[in-house]
Parts: sequence; C-alpha cells; structure tokens
Amino acid sequence: MLNDLRIENAAGEPVDGPAVSYAAYAAYAIAALTAARLLWLAVQTAGLYPDEAQYWLWSRHLAFGYYSKPPLVAWTIALTTSLAGNSEFGVRLAAPLLHATAAAFVYALAARLYDRRVGCWAALAYATLPGVSLSAYVISTDAVLLPCWAAALYAFVRARDGGGARWWVATGAAVGIGLLGKYAMAYWAISAVGFTALYRKERRHLPGVGLALAVAALFCLPNLWWNYRHGFATYLHVRDNAGLHGSLFHPIALVEFVVSQLGVFGPFFFVAAAALCVAPARFAGRNGPFLAAFTWPALAIVSVESLLSRAQPNWAATAYVSAVVLLTTAALRHGWRWALAGSIALHVAVAAILFAGSETIVATRLAVPAKLDPLHRLRGWQALGAGVGAALAQHPDLRLMADDRETLAALVYYVRPHPFDAVAWDPIPGISNQWDLDNNLHRHGGESFLAVTIHGLEDYMRRDFASFDRLETIDIASGPGGGRRYTLYIARDYRGG
Repeated sequence: MLNDLRIENAAGEPVDGPAVSYAAYAAYAIAALTAARLLWLAVQTAGLYPDEAQYWLWSRHLAFGYYSKPPLVAWTIALTTSLAGNSEFGVRLAAPLLHATAAAFVYALAARLYDRRVGCWAALAYATLPGVSLSAYVISTDAVLLPCWAAALYAFVRARDGGGARWWVATGAAVGIGLLGKYAMAYWAISAVGFTALYRKERRHLPGVGLALAVAALFCLPNLWWNYRHGFATYLHVRDNAGLHGSLFHPIALVEFVVSQLGVFGPFFFVAAAALCVAPARFAGRNGPFLAAFTWPALAIVSVESLLSRAQPNWAATAYVSAVVLLTTAALRHGWRWALAGSIALHVAVAAILFAGSETIVATRLAVPAKLDPLHRLRGWQALGAGVGAALAQHPDLRLMADDRETLAALVYYVRPHPFDAVAWDPIPGISNQWDLDNNLHRHGGESFLAVTIHGLEDYMRRDFASFDRLETIDIASGPGGGRRYTLYIARDYRGG
C-alpha cells in the first residue's frame, strides 16, 4: 500500500510531488511513532486496566464469543502472549501495531481518493490523534476494530473503482473481521448502504455491497452460533449497555459526549470535521460526500445514544478514520496546512507530556491528586494482587471471590499463582458477567471463599454463608484524598442458590 507508485489519483488529478517520497515519509513516520510506543510499553510502570486483564483471561480459553464482547480481542492477546509472554507488554503488544496498520490503510485510502501528499498527512494525522495515542497503550476492542474499518474503506474504494468481485469480497472480509472485534462495525454497513442507495451514481454498486455484506455475515456465523448456545449473552449485554430504559432525555450527557470528542479527536480536528460534513464536496471535492458518509452516521448515532442514555467518549471512534482524510484534504486544498501541522504537533506534545508526566509522578513519588495522573486507574492493581495473594497463601483452603467484576479480573491476573478458579458474587439475578457463564457461584455449594469486597454489600453477602468473618483491609492510595479500600472476609459454607 505505502509503495503504490500510481502518479494520478482516482479523479485524474496530478500528484503533488514525487509519489515515492510521500510513501516513504508516511512509512518512516508510522514506524518511528510505533517504535516509540513499543518502547514506552516496555518500560512503563502502569498495570493492566481490569478490562485488559479480563481479555487476557478470555485469551486463556479461546472461544467464538464472550459475555460482553465478540472474540477478536481475546484471540489477538492469545497470539501476542504466545510470542512475548504474559507480561503487561505481551498483553498489550498488538495495540500499537494494530494502529500502525490502520494508519497504513488511511494512507492508502487517501492516496487512492486524492494523492500521496494527502495520504502522508492523513496517516500522520490519524496516528497522532489523542484517542489513538491512548488506545495504542492499552489493548481494547477499538484497537482491533479501527484497522478493520480502515481496511474495509480502502477495499470499498478499490471495488467502486472497478476492482471486480475480489475487492467486494475483501470488503466483506474486513467488515466481518471487524464485527468479530466490536459490533460498532455495524455502523460501517449502515454508512455503506446509505451512501450507495442515496446517491444515484452509486446505486450500480448495490449488488457489490450486498455481496460484501453476505461475506461479512459468513464471518459472523461462529459468533452467532456461540451466542445461540449461550442465550445470546453478548447481544443482550449490548442492549443493556445502551441503557435505553427509564428516562430518555439527558441533554447534559449529550453535552459531555460532544465535549469529550474534543479530547478524542483534538479540538481543531473535531470542529473542522463537523463543519466539513455540512458541505463536503465544496471543501474536499467529489470524494468529500463519500468520506462524510462514513463520518457523520456514527457520530449521529452515538450522539443520539448519549442524549437518550449515555455514551462513552470512544464509542464514535470509527468516524475519525474517514474524518482525518476529509479534513486533511480540505486543509491542504485551502491553505490551512499551518492548522493541520499545528494540531498534529499539539497532539504529539500533549501525549508526550501526559504519559511522561504520569511516569514522573511515579518515579519521584509526588503526592498529586489522582485526577492529575492520567494513568491513575491503571495503578495499584499489583499491590492489591500481592496483598490478596498473601492472604490466599495463608488460607489455601479458600477459593477467591470478589463482589466486583473489574476487581476480580485484575486479581486473577496479579495474584500468583493465578486463581483461574475464582468466582464472582453478584446480587443481580441471572447471567451478568463471564464468570456467571463459566464458573457460576451457584455451582459451589458448601465451599469456602476469600471474599474481596469494595461495594459495602457485606450484609447481603453474609446471608449466603454459614459464617462471614472480617480478615483485613487493603488500602490502595491514588494521591491525596483518593484511593480504594478493599475489605477481605473469610466466607465459609456457601448456601446460596
């Protein structure tokens, strides 16, 4: 992709500068940034976020699905840990590599639609987005989703340019793999069908889009089968996670989501992309509407979701793959290169300051409020694991139990030896986490546990056991006035059910 030497773009416009130079610049920039991120992952002190720990646990038992997510993130971790071990570095290894892959597809997409100068700037813009910088340091479903989204866009463009059935199949494969990473890939299908159906000149591609979606559906069949076997657990979780119950009007949540996008995409980029979607053809030529069609639907859907319930800042991340190409093109065409370059430099500087500052706080033992440490939620899990591990060593007859999913995931990773037989205590009836599916507490009648609690539900937990005796507390500090307190209990003779 980066070495495609075609001199004219799809619109027949002349390339601005030597094609091979822009390809090389993009490749060098992506490689240098990825190398820096890998180096940081190798030396940083932050522990795994509980979601990362849970994905790692899933990777130990490969399946076609899991309670809260489709399987691709677990499969990816299984691959990287088989190569680099089960350290935090091994678990996260794929994240910067996947974003480098996405940046390469962004280059190829922009070069195909415009020219290699746009491709080079767009790849650099994507790779340095604030949201991408954060996502490149943690393994998540976004990390596996975004390269699939970018690949699907590139393959779609090749198919529309007369590439034949093989490119429609490639498009479908990218969409299908993306759906195995995160169901938000469905926004891509909505955008593709909407764009093809609404524009008269594009309707000739409807059969190709249909073929692509049929191929994507084939990739999803194993996950569909897994959900059928497990009561459609993942689909029901996604429904519940949407929170579309009770009051359906939350304007403050909408404002919070919109403001959060200034941090995810960068202030200039977000405002510019939103404005460009109003008149994309005027600012980005005949390919502008195509890019806008894959930008605003995801933003609109998640914005409505935030108004009706709530939305996390990363839920619209897919919109920014096409948005960076759209705004890069507009910036280069209309003399806004200074704003483009300034935003990229700002994003790099902010990421460097935040991550370096976080490590400085740890190295110098500065007592700063947790909110000033961007990685504070990744800290303290090793200490908690050591404390709980010591308690388990003193009571080898006890099985680990916790009243919080995130806490339990982190403990399974950080307690040595790993307590893979741990169980979750959950007051909510039915299946509400992966432990309920794999190792339900109700299967352990008469057993005794080391209960790690954080939610203050001890009075409710006590009813399920013949005895429930306090053992100790573990305090995890996170700056002045902050921290988490865990209370450990010995819970004997489980009689719930």
